[in-house]
Amino acid sequence: MPALPQEVRLADLRQLTFGGENAEAYWSFDGRQLSLQARLEGMGCDRIYRMAVDVQGATPTLTPVSSGKGATTCAHFFPGDQEVLYASTHLGGEACPPRPDHSMGYVWALYDTYDIFKSRADGSGELTRLTETPGYDAEGTVCGKDGSVIFTSVRDGDLELYRMDKDGGNVRRLTHTPGYDGGAFFNADCSKIVWRASRPHAGKEADDYKALLTKGLVRPTKLELYVANADGSEARQITWLNAAAFAPFFHPNGRRILFSSNHGDPKGREFDIWAVDVDGSNLERITHAPGFDGFPMFSPDGKWLVFSSNRATAQGRSDTNVFLARWVEDAKPAETAETAVERIKRDVTFLAAPEREGRGIGTGGLEAAGQFIEQRFQTLGLTPAGDGGSFRQVFPVTTAVKQGPATQVTLGGKVLPADAFTVLGFSAQNAVQAPLVFANYGIVEPSLKVNDYALKRGAKGKVVVVRRFVPDTATFADTDKQRRFGDLRYKAWVAARHGATGLIVVDWPEAPTPAQKDWRMPPEAALPGLSPEGHGDAGIPVVVVKRAALEPLMDALLKGKQVDARLEVRLDFEKRDAFNVAALLPAGEGKLPGTVVIGAHYDHLGMGGRFSLSPDRHEAHGGADDNASGVAGLLEIARSLAEQRGQLKRDVLFIAFSGEETGVLGSTYFTRQRGDAGMKGITAMLNLDMVGRLRSGGLNVLGAESAGEWGPLIAAACEKARVPCNSSGDGYGPSDHSPFYAAGVPVLHFFTGAHSDYHKPTDTVETLNVGGTSRVASIVSAVALALDGTTALTYRTVPSPAPRGDMRSFNASLGTVPDYAGPPEGQKGMLLAGVRAGGAADQAGMKRGDILVRIGKHVIGGVEDLMFVLNASKPGETVKAVVFREGKEVPLEVTFQESKRPR
Repeated sequence: MPALPQEVRLADLRQLTFGGENAEAYWSFDGRQLSLQARLEGMGCDRIYRMAVDVQGATPTLTPVSSGKGATTCAHFFPGDQEVLYASTHLGGEACPPRPDHSMGYVWALYDTYDIFKSRADGSGELTRLTETPGYDAEGTVCGKDGSVIFTSVRDGDLELYRMDKDGGNVRRLTHTPGYDGGAFFNADCSKIVWRASRPHAGKEADDYKALLTKGLVRPTKLELYVANADGSEARQITWLNAAAFAPFFHPNGRRILFSSNHGDPKGREFDIWAVDVDGSNLERITHAPGFDGFPMFSPDGKWLVFSSNRATAQGRSDTNVFLARWVEDAKPAETAETAVERIKRDVTFLAAPEREGRGIGTGGLEAAGQFIEQRFQTLGLTPAGDGGSFRQVFPVTTAVKQGPATQVTLGGKVLPADAFTVLGFSAQNAVQAPLVFANYGIVEPSLKVNDYALKRGAKGKVVVVRRFVPDTATFADTDKQRRFGDLRYKAWVAARHGATGLIVVDWPEAPTPAQKDWRMPPEAALPGLSPEGHGDAGIPVVVVKRAALEPLMDALLKGKQVDARLEVRLDFEKRDAFNVAALLPAGEGKLPGTVVIGAHYDHLGMGGRFSLSPDRHEAHGGADDNASGVAGLLEIARSLAEQRGQLKRDVLFIAFSGEETGVLGSTYFTRQRGDAGMKGITAMLNLDMVGRLRSGGLNVLGAESAGEWGPLIAAACEKARVPCNSSGDGYGPSDHSPFYAAGVPVLHFFTGAHSDYHKPTDTVETLNVGGTSRVASIVSAVALALDGTTALTYRTVPSPAPRGDMRSFNASLGTVPDYAGPPEGQKGMLLAGVRAGGAADQAGMKRGDILVRIGKHVIGGVEDLMFVLNASKPGETVKAVVFREGKEVPLEVTFQESKRPR
């Protein structure tokens, strides 16, 4: 029988069974057989069968595998195709268990006598029992690589997924969220799993679910699809159909999933096969026949699809039968309207493409990204809100720091050629002449019992020479210590703290290997001066010298002989214009005063460099999650609110910020240009930063304590979007909402969580959950619409964990909030965007706008200096601090508090 004209993915459709209820037909790993369950005429419950399949041949015959005792379900071949897995109730009795009571509605039975068994594929021999715990164990499928089994069980009181070895050993739980998790399958290489799940809301839904579960029943009316790593980690929802979705199966390419659902049928009776990408995009209807189509499974080579259907046969029967069809990969489905998910994926794909060069400051890729956003705002009919009637708000950014022509390094009376050294961007600009002293790796850390400055000659008044990196010992084996103590800015701070007048860094391992022979430019020298940890110099000249240039002097230096050095550093700062992209959506009738700002940053790390977490990889850091996802969400919100403008009660200002990765420069510039008076006209700021990886843990809504009224608004928006949300925190943090909160504006930061690809080239489009980003966009839109004057937001300052700048502190905390754009031109110190309520700085009398220039005996040249001071200080310690306020130095007394790690 032919497929229907709309079923363009199916060709050479052929019916394999005739009569009865035949379902869950699953391929053998060699693609020559099917296992299935069938209830034929006269049978009270399902029995397991297998059939040989010749895709070109005659109708196959069913061969029994199970004994006919009890009910059986979910048969799946093991690798090698000589054994079959299935669940059976026969140990609880040879008769079929009673059917579920459908007077309670459509429910599935969870027979507590179901256990999972292994059988020979021909049904001969004894069954091997793989599960023995009380209660329901069923819905098992098999990994083609090692034969391990994923299955559903109630052994811990809920319907969860578990994985066990092929012999039933080594059982481990994969899911932990209340609700039904079942019907799971591995992808071809067993690195991922897909399954169906229900997530009943707390209250009546959850109570009804638990009540049914105690009766061995589940109501599968609302099931969505989830994908995770094979160990259950990184679980994420990929459909929000608000319907029954089940029987998901991976395409062999691992990028697409077929499943069955009654999505689109208001009565919920018509089930068809659908397809969706693993990121939640590209939803496509595959079958269109009246009735039921389900349980799709690809042959191992992806060329054939087997599924169950009760579509009318030539004999006019409407039993459920197994059908086989050739899969048409390159078919062109009927065009459908583009959805929010597809628009978001398209936008992220453009922004994160290698051609965008990682959207680094000063790159053509960032310019192209800005133009793209401008064009989208214009297409949406928004009003330009930048400079001079344009969409752009331009601000200057330092893009490079270069050695001036007067820069010179002299060692042992010999002037080094210009290619033998490089100056770092945080170097002080002055000339010093002094003897050299060697301080090994330049590390001082009492907790590690390391003090490289325990020198006979001392470092005071000397130019200190230190090695790059950290010692190759167990003490410094972990990555955190390597980054912290190998950081060149840290080495410079330690040198200045010990009275050095200059610092020379040399790439000189204690035991060089051939691979380490060549000198390597430190990442700090690639684009120096662009630290997102703050601005300001280290107080002393800092240069990195080639090993070959220092080698003739090292013997004398190591023996303590005097070698004189002269360092003169002059720097030229290269500035370029960056720009925010700003557009206004005026409210409709009954407009209220106060503007809602919705923002996201569109810059990233360019080709990597110092702040990449893969510093050795000079390639485009696409930042698909960070923060192409936020910009794509911003554009979708703009589209949505423009369509609902009649309901909008406040003007909405959409801003795509630049310079976020180099110290929230764009958002800081916006708030400074607006001024305190202008900021009073902003009702709220909603920030989307890293919203591309929504997982089962839900959406993090940070800043929820910045206004006491946020809670109900967030809860309502998340409930409407059917997304669990975790709300917490004040309005400070390392993103563009922080300057707004510091200026007195209630804020929210929408964030789907950290991940191992952060600030790496591996943050790519393929890793995203764009369906989840669409849900986040709908939540932000709902919050913006809810700011309709019914609820007035009240700005709050609340104590909370230490901010960025303090966040690496393992000892003391000050409670300052740095302004990463830095003090006015030419001034040194750390500009305060704010202070945390009740923190040490607040109690000492520090204020927003102060410039912190000294803590105790330490000069503060920028955020990193403060970080180092805090790491070397203890809670309860009281020191003198100096801030520059209104043109005058103001001495203050500050008592450090205990540091808290950020939540």
